[in-house]
Amino acid sequence: MKTRFKWRNLYLWLVFIVLYAPILFLIVYSFSQGTTMTNYHGFTWAHYQALFADSRLIAIFLDTLLIALLSSIIATAVGTLGALGINNTTRPVTKNTLLALNNILMVSPDVIIGASFLIFFTALKIPLGFGSVLLSHIAFSIPIVVLMVLPKIQEMGTSLLDAAADLGANNWQLLSQVIVPYIMPGIFSGFFMALTYSLDDFAVTFFVTGNGFTTLSVEIYSRARQGINLEINALSGLMFLMALVLVIGYYFINQYSSRHRKTVRGRH
Repeated sequence: MKTRFKWRNLYLWLVFIVLYAPILFLIVYSFSQGTTMTNYHGFTWAHYQALFADSRLIAIFLDTLLIALLSSIIATAVGTLGALGINNTTRPVTKNTLLALNNILMVSPDVIIGASFLIFFTALKIPLGFGSVLLSHIAFSIPIVVLMVLPKIQEMGTSLLDAAADLGANNWQLLSQVIVPYIMPGIFSGFFMALTYSLDDFAVTFFVTGNGFTTLSVEIYSRARQGINLEINALSGLMFLMALVLVIGYYFINQYSSRHRKTVRGRH
């Protein structure tokens, strides 16, 4: 039996090559003994050693990670409550209006969002720095969480809630023991998406950072303008590895949640 050639497989491989070739190019040259990316001069760990010796860059990395974690946790909590509120809205016009308002930050250009936040903070005389960056990241992460959690809530339906209520569950028990466990995969998806968006955001952060605070994306942009530095390649390699670990972790968490739900359904 002949196996027919599938053009969609070729297209898929081309897409992966286009997406990952630049990343692999950066990582390979992070191990080069040279100082440019024109020729490979042999294997070395020197650029990674220089990276870990750069106290300023390490501090910026920790600040970026702190911003990402705090904004993701807060945005996940607010976005989950927002998704529950939107789902419980009975009037279709109100629900559609809330969804439209939620999606504004998703479809608006990052430059417009960043400029809007800058004007907002300036008008309220909020100093630019850690606080302004954190608030901005929370704001543009909330719609992401809502879009991730809302489908899981709608998938749950009302029969499960009605059954729990018939067994005597109060509102808090419904939320903590029925709703949250069921939509947990959506909550995890929203958290990881918010974390990813926060880590790699540049446009919005560029507008709202002050003189005494910056993030990795802004720092990398500033250093790249001064010339090629393979220390940035080493940092890119570590960031890619961290993102890969997050994706693998999310995959195993999602698989565990799926098996757990199947086990619970099988018992009932």
